[in-house]
Amino acid sequence: MFSIMGITGKVGGEIARNLLAAHKAVRGVVRDPGRAQVWPRQGCELVAADIHDAMSLTAAFQETEGVFLLVPPSFDPLPKFPEAHAIAASLRAALEAAQPGKAVYLSTIGAQATRENLLSQHTIIEKELRKVELPITFLRPGWFLENCSWDLAPAKSGRIPSFLQPLDKPVRMVATEDIGRVAAEFLQETWSGHRTVELEGPRPVSPNEIGTTFAKLLRHSVKVEAVPRETWESLFKSQGMKNPTPRIQMLDGFNEGWIEFEGSPQKGIVGLESVLRALIEQQN
Repeated sequence: MFSIMGITGKVGGEIARNLLAAHKAVRGVVRDPGRAQVWPRQGCELVAADIHDAMSLTAAFQETEGVFLLVPPSFDPLPKFPEAHAIAASLRAALEAAQPGKAVYLSTIGAQATRENLLSQHTIIEKELRKVELPITFLRPGWFLENCSWDLAPAKSGRIPSFLQPLDKPVRMVATEDIGRVAAEFLQETWSGHRTVELEGPRPVSPNEIGTTFAKLLRHSVKVEAVPRETWESLFKSQGMKNPTPRIQMLDGFNEGWIEFEGSPQKGIVGLESVLRALIEQQN
């Protein structure tokens, strides 16, 4: 039995599909089982648990061969990331109490960075989980190619605003399909101790390439425009963010190059055009 957090999302769902295809038993860990009934119909067990409740997580992780740990994204965290510290403590307590056979934690590119930014939430959680004496893989993927879903509506209008700059600078990106496939493979492996695996797609992708690929698929011109750095804070606050600084620091990290892989990343197989085509088809 494998417990999968985030089974209703893209990565967790991909992991579950891969494990089911390998004839493995899957337990989906969800906040509301009533909103995930597609999975029992495919043969999965569902268990209700909250990421802030170590007791419910312990029950979800018990008697399993492995667990996949996924933290919901927080784009507007409080200063000093108290939410990440609380989640780290909850996950650690649950793993130590449940003692699953192994765990795969979905971290991020740049989790080793010492400069504070939005991704520091994963740095905090990794640090706490490294205190757990279980086999744990810290899977650090690049920028999600599926983030291009935010660009689809602007692309249909012919202009994509980009916070990734310069526009011709390639960025390490990866498809959630690759992340889910690789994580499912890791859950079925045997290893000892802690290991870090970095993952990117077939090749880095620039904002300009995202624009030209959208143009090809939409069959009209698409221009990518850099959003001026000096407007970011006021823009994010106008969108409702209370603490935009971590997000701005993360974008600076990608643009300036200090959010990067630590070593030589593993390569995925799903490219940009495949992801963009799927995003377009989903909205048609």
